[in-house]
Amino acid sequence: MLFYIVITIVIIQRLAELVISKRNETWLRSQGAVEYGSEHYKFIVLLHTLFFISLITEYNISGRYSELNIINYLFLVFFILLQIMRVWVLKSLGKYWNTKIFRIPGSVLISTGPYKYFKHPNYIVVVCEIFTLPLIFNLYYTAVIFTILNAIILFIRIRTENRILEN
Repeated sequence: MLFYIVITIVIIQRLAELVISKRNETWLRSQGAVEYGSEHYKFIVLLHTLFFISLITEYNISGRYSELNIINYLFLVFFILLQIMRVWVLKSLGKYWNTKIFRIPGSVLISTGPYKYFKHPNYIVVVCEIFTLPLIFNLYYTAVIFTILNAIILFIRIRTENRILEN
């Protein structure tokens, strides 16, 4: 039961973030923002969709319904801390936060909140989430496969974003 509660909460959170992202996209475009990296964005959406499908499938196939122990609960606590960090990132970027890459020409980069300490705190959160969420429920295949796939897509995305932010 815990699995379905956690996954439902995370899916609802992601859907809410897509609503926020769309609202922010409208504002960004009204400010003259230019979108970059649209050619790889569809792969990010596909990766995250398949991630949730994999979580649910592996959980239902594995039969590990009652194998939770202190380590699993430590992963759960870590995942909750990641959600606090995620909210900090969203709050720090405000209307600039988006699931896509936008840049308003001449705009100043945000350097407050977690951006004071890290260049890409949102990606740190995403990397940790994709590894941690499956491990709460002993879903090792999903953790390993999607951590690797996410690393590949983030390599492309961060390279694109860095190029844009340096201009």
